[in-house]
Amino acid sequence: MATESSESEEEGKIRGGNDKLIVDDDLREMSKNAAWSVSSSKPGNGVNTLRDDNLETYWQSDGLQPHLINIQFQKKVKLQLVVLYVDFKLDESYTPSKISIRAGDGFHNLKEIKSVELVKPTGWVCVSLSGTDPREFFVNTFMLQIAILSNHLNGRDTHIRQIKVYGPRPNPIPRQPFHFTSMEFLTYSTLR
Repeated sequence: MATESSESEEEGKIRGGNDKLIVDDDLREMSKNAAWSVSSSKPGNGVNTLRDDNLETYWQSDGLQPHLINIQFQKKVKLQLVVLYVDFKLDESYTPSKISIRAGDGFHNLKEIKSVELVKPTGWVCVSLSGTDPREFFVNTFMLQIAILSNHLNGRDTHIRQIKVYGPRPNPIPRQPFHFTSMEFLTYSTLR
């Protein structure tokens, strides 16, 4: 899994963040395969700023809470990690403090899978989508929705600078239940 943000003893609270995004090699970014939409945005701070790989730009909501970010996939995908870049030092009351992550087949049947409280986050914040059962490593879904329920200092609109969604990397050899880790094993992994 990715390097976790410092998580407190209290379940669901994340403090701080990481300056650099570090993700394990067995995960791949799934965001480019999705259609993105938001519930509202200020002119010049739309949904495209969430995906532009620029930490100086940000999506800014415009309207009443909750603010929603919808990520829809054409086919069912396995998702394991959501990573957000937020900056309390720059954005103050625009920084999210409570988020809810929901998954489902579409808008009609979204269910909350994770609720997280962010405590003055600055940097990359990693939210694992794995459940309470240790065998659940990922969520299999068509749609992911990130709902910003509240902001720090009772702010109304929100700023999120980047979002990335990761899922497990597929096995390079089809119909093989295990992964080879060295080139030598990969070379001799099939019979002719």
